[in-house]
Amino acid sequence: MKLRHFALLALFIGYSAPMFGQGTSADYERASQLRALTAGKVFRDKVEPHWFGDKFHFWYRNELADDAREFVLVNAKSGDRSLAFDHERLAEQLAAITRRDVRSSHLPFDTIRFGDNVDSIRFRAFSKDWECSLESYEIKPHEEVRQDDTPPNRKEQEEKSRGQHSPDGKWLAFVRDHNVFIRDRNMGTEFPLSSDGTAEHAYESKFHWSPDSTRIVVMRTKRGSNRHIHLIEAAPDDQLQPKLHALRYLKPGDEIALTKPHLFNVIERRPIPVRDELFANPWDVRDVRWDTDSSRFTFLYNQRGHQLLRVVAVDATTGETGALIDEQSDTFVDYAYKIFHQFLGDTNEIIWMSERDGWNHLYLFDARTGHVKNQITKGRWVVRNVEHVDAARRKIWFIAGGVYPEQDPYYEHYCRVNFDGTGFKVLTRGNGTHAVRLSPDRKCFVDTYSRVDMPPVTELRKTGSGKLICELERADYEALIATGWQAPERFVAKGRDGETNIYGVIWRPTNFDPAKSYPVIENIYAGPHDAFVPKRFASHYKSQELAELGFVVVKMDGMGTNWRSKAFHDVCWKNLGDAGFPDRIAWIKSAAEKYSYMDIGRVGIYGGSAGGQSSTGALLAHGDFYKVAVSDCGCHDNRMDKIWWNELWMGWPLGPHYADQSNVTNAHKLTGKLFLIVGAMDRNVDPSSTMQVVDALIAADKDFDLLVVPDGGHGVAETPYGTRRRRDFFVRHLLGVEPRSN
Repeated sequence: MKLRHFALLALFIGYSAPMFGQGTSADYERASQLRALTAGKVFRDKVEPHWFGDKFHFWYRNELADDAREFVLVNAKSGDRSLAFDHERLAEQLAAITRRDVRSSHLPFDTIRFGDNVDSIRFRAFSKDWECSLESYEIKPHEEVRQDDTPPNRKEQEEKSRGQHSPDGKWLAFVRDHNVFIRDRNMGTEFPLSSDGTAEHAYESKFHWSPDSTRIVVMRTKRGSNRHIHLIEAAPDDQLQPKLHALRYLKPGDEIALTKPHLFNVIERRPIPVRDELFANPWDVRDVRWDTDSSRFTFLYNQRGHQLLRVVAVDATTGETGALIDEQSDTFVDYAYKIFHQFLGDTNEIIWMSERDGWNHLYLFDARTGHVKNQITKGRWVVRNVEHVDAARRKIWFIAGGVYPEQDPYYEHYCRVNFDGTGFKVLTRGNGTHAVRLSPDRKCFVDTYSRVDMPPVTELRKTGSGKLICELERADYEALIATGWQAPERFVAKGRDGETNIYGVIWRPTNFDPAKSYPVIENIYAGPHDAFVPKRFASHYKSQELAELGFVVVKMDGMGTNWRSKAFHDVCWKNLGDAGFPDRIAWIKSAAEKYSYMDIGRVGIYGGSAGGQSSTGALLAHGDFYKVAVSDCGCHDNRMDKIWWNELWMGWPLGPHYADQSNVTNAHKLTGKLFLIVGAMDRNVDPSSTMQVVDALIAADKDFDLLVVPDGGHGVAETPYGTRRRRDFFVRHLLGVEPRSN
């Protein structure tokens, strides 16, 4: 057969690799060596500041090539940066006094301590403590004064931390036989505050005293269901026979424990009834807080179904309740990842996080009336995290995403704003995602930023203005490049609506040849709790190992994932089966339009946990595009998975959409090649979730592959064996060759 005829035949049956040499033993060897090859090839990429003395000096240690290191001293006021000491002189003196071989580039200590006047350093080497004068470089032994770390009375500390003692010290609260009791600490007498506690509906041993010691709030919890899942450890290490494990594991729709606050007047020895209309169906009640004048207490109420988050105020005399803040949504309130509230007692205000204007922002509330005084942050960007609130200066420092329209909206930047919304300033500048470390006096910060295609840059900046004080380090990655390392490509394309940018990353083999044709493999995780495309620099990505076998590997964040607008996030609502596939497919097609070597007639997909659910779902719902899937520990039916994660995104009470989007329900739609992997000892996702898909596939007479790892836990596909089997499956079914892994 002529070569061109063979090529046509290979294309017809979906294979093209044999003549291109993809999936070869050399490819497997290169993939297996990649992590070791790239390790330890980036230097000056980490700055861990150690502040000391006057609080404007700090030192850090640089890791250099060949295991060398250097110590650097920085004056944050002047911006002066220099070696912390003369490494050569210190090495000479230390070698002389210890009669050891000491090299200046490999000093035998990891940490140093400066004297008060920055005129000496102390360190530990060769099992001894030393002090070195930075004027004469005389080194002499130094006896460290060890601190007594023995804690004070531990029981008393624990009692105070649990709030058992009243603020005035007169009373001690405790629980006996599921009821609340009070002991007069002076008289030694005891009396009950409650009599209705039972084992099924008990008072908890956590107490919230009013500042004036006259009242106490105690939580009472009604037990919920006691569902367990059972795991069989078929091959235990310590015995021949299998073991049965039971794990308490609530699932969507189960009866949950109901916790509500109860108020007592300690002086009058009686309960004060509190009507629960405003917190009748709690998922969670927490953050109990008394006003300083003891006139009321407040708490945060998260209603089951997660469409309402409320701050409830309770009058300490009458027990009457009122809603200070009502955060409601027709979809969900992301209480797990977008929540912040802080009471400001001196000014009777509350700082509150909300998506009420369509973006995650901060608001200032009047804590007495519950009225919004003003929106603190505003714009088509999101607050990611509040780092610090300065109530005296009425300023907030926080982490935000999307503040620079020209940058990737997932990049994190450090910002500051006044309580009234004025004075907003982005304090970090570089085009990348940032991590900051504040000085002890908060006057400056160390800022490290990077991208997947740019190694870290570390700067010292002023906290007030963001002004650059000095550049500390710019990572050296020449040795990494010399290995043949290639940076992933950041790629942006429009999503399903033709307007919204979808951000992702592309990995190619290090021996990439644009004249070849490469199958595409997507690494998917579409959990709504976060975004998952890497943003920070790394010398090694596991996706690169897979690419080495002859694939283009991609990862992107579709609609329904976190940290964009509320509308972007809401796509997941009662719709986890969507998994952003319309955006993902559009993104891959856009990339293939630009890069003709991406063969979107051969597209694979893999993922674990929620990614396991989605990767199987890709073949069931989008089998016209995805041809091969490997799914690890998938939560294939949201009724089978953990309660908190699934009810947050899929809603409560359970509706028909749960079954409609189940991979079990849709198993009969399977096309393409599917490989299911599960660990029999997975305590995160019930392994039965995978086995029920298996049962449905068998009932539908579908062919598939299955790997059950007897002692495997969650994510067993990331073990060496699981990873190898996953790679082999893609090589076999996307490249059309028998794997060369063994």
